[in-house]
Amino acid sequence: MSRNAVLFVVMSLVWGLTWLPLKVGAAHVPPVFLAAARFLIAGALMLLWAGREVTMVPRSAWPRLIGTALLLNTGNYTLLFWGVKYAPSGLSAIVNFGTIPIYTLLASRVIAGEPINRQKVLAIALGTAGLGFLFATRALGGLSASQGDPLEAAGLAAVAAGTLLYCLGAVLARPIAGKMPTLTLAGWQTLIGGFGLAMASLTLERIGVDDFMRLASWPVWPAVVFLVICGSLMGFTIYMRLLRDWGAFRAGLYAFISPAIAVAVGVVVLGEPFGWSEAVGALLMFGAAGIALRR
Repeated sequence: MSRNAVLFVVMSLVWGLTWLPLKVGAAHVPPVFLAAARFLIAGALMLLWAGREVTMVPRSAWPRLIGTALLLNTGNYTLLFWGVKYAPSGLSAIVNFGTIPIYTLLASRVIAGEPINRQKVLAIALGTAGLGFLFATRALGGLSASQGDPLEAAGLAAVAAGTLLYCLGAVLARPIAGKMPTLTLAGWQTLIGGFGLAMASLTLERIGVDDFMRLASWPVWPAVVFLVICGSLMGFTIYMRLLRDWGAFRAGLYAFISPAIAVAVGVVVLGEPFGWSEAVGALLMFGAAGIALRR
């Protein structure tokens, strides 16, 4: 097995496992507060890693950089971390990874005017149907594996909405992506997004001294370390290398592997429900992602 193939397996495994510490951490501290801690630490480490390149941001790029940071990281992860607190982590992973290709197609059409051909229409239709199956048991009040908790549906909807903000930010960031080193762009977006998350947490959540203490206690601190080191730094570095060596299509195939890992971990470790409608929805969304990711 080649080095890149090994790195791809590691990246897929890491991104599939990040949903477990996210779920565990959000059970002990407010979820947006947890997200702020993760992104402030990760952003600072990224910029330290960038070294001298940290200042290589054109003055004209700052407004778009700040705006996309607030979409990609503040808006997206405010909704995503809150959503995962109440929704099953495995289904949250499926909604997140499965809708990224679909939302990117739509955002590229609206913002950049890129055409949507029959293949892309089919992907959007399958993805929409898949989401319908994932939400079906929640909307119908407890069929299949779901317990009918209304907050589960709200959590999954928050994850879907956050992913939409992420894709909008990603498309809007394309014009500045080539104007600075990739690590510099990602580091500033992560740090700025972290400050935005901190403001969102102070606005939406009741944060006390005890919450800061819990960040350094079990099991929150291992969750934060894993999210920062593995989820952000390691996963991002490997993904950028695979983009360079493999291209977006092959690198993007993690969208089929990471959600399956997240579902398996959620069922085995957390005892999360997973029934027939969830399985059908997952298959439809994987199919939609596959069509959207085709060259």
